[in-house]
Amino acid sequence: MPLLEGEYQKQEKINGEIYNMSPSPDYQHGIVNNNINTIIKKGLKGSLCLVFMENLDYKYQPEHSDNYVIPDVMIICDRKRLKGGSYTGVPNFIVETLSPSTAMRDLTIKKDIYEAAGVQEYWVVSCKERGIQIYYLENGRYILKNSYILEDDIENIHYNGKTEIPLKAFPHIKMTLEDIFEGIE
Repeated sequence: MPLLEGEYQKQEKINGEIYNMSPSPDYQHGIVNNNINTIIKKGLKGSLCLVFMENLDYKYQPEHSDNYVIPDVMIICDRKRLKGGSYTGVPNFIVETLSPSTAMRDLTIKKDIYEAAGVQEYWVVSCKERGIQIYYLENGRYILKNSYILEDDIENIHYNGKTEIPLKAFPHIKMTLEDIFEGIE
């Protein structure tokens, strides 16, 4: 269906192929991304690093500048690589929050892109499971370091809502599973 005049459709271009990112995922996706973004933004206050949420193209192959992805949450520290609405450096941290239409791409193609680019920490978040997979780059390959599914019933012996998760490159920035999934039922 063609776009109406003035209408914008969010897209990614991965290895020359266009992927539409519309319609938008459900509201829980935005709540989780905003929760993570807010915590990181507070933790980065006073630093040269910036956090972006769903609004900055990451051109992962600067030599092929027409290829880009739009991470859900991304920390960048090399401001010289910011130009207009895009970034061409190596992000320090990326989060992709799964939605039915993007889950396979987030877990395969985009994970491979971030690994090849040298992104040190990659989180895959699932609102449905209220879970997180955390990958660290080690010797050029992603290694799954932690995997959590929120059990927030304080009466349950496996209660883990207060589990603190620090960012590897920014260990002073910590968030709990309760913080990440606040507002998600």
